Amino acid sequence: MEETFTYRLATVHDLQDIIEIEHASFTLPWTQEAFYNEIVHNQFAYYLLMEADGRTVGYCGVWVIIDDAHITNVAIRPEYRGRKLGEAIMRQAMHLARRYGAARLSLEVRVTNYVAQNLYRKLGFQDGGIRKNYYSDNGEDALVMWVML
Repeated sequence: MEETFTYRLATVHDLQDIIEIEHASFTLPWTQEAFYNEIVHNQFAYYLLMEADGRTVGYCGVWVIIDDAHITNVAIRPEYRGRKLGEAIMRQAMHLARRYGAARLSLEVRVTNYVAQNLYRKLGFQDGGIRKNYYSDNGEDALVMWVML
């Protein structure tokens, strides 16, 4: 039987799931406090969860400020990767940004993360520039990418 994936906005009750996915996905994971502040105090932040059978399998953070939106982070549980779920949650995040009034969406991605870059290009993102030494773990540059919504 094929799994059904649903989406909803995160609450503070979802922090543990988000932290688990974050730590399994990034060399510089955000702290639980950072996510708490995003969900509770940041009026511009929306954290979209992807669930399967009641289990959080991915999340995507989106800031919407007037007509600009920015992806803060996006991650899928390792055991769910390779199933086009990153694309699915990004499409939902783009829809969410449009729904809240954004006309443009941006993100940063490691210059060596070709898999993610290819996904973003598939979704219509274009290269917008380089942020030198953006990642503090190894000084890697970030590619800034943009898409009109």
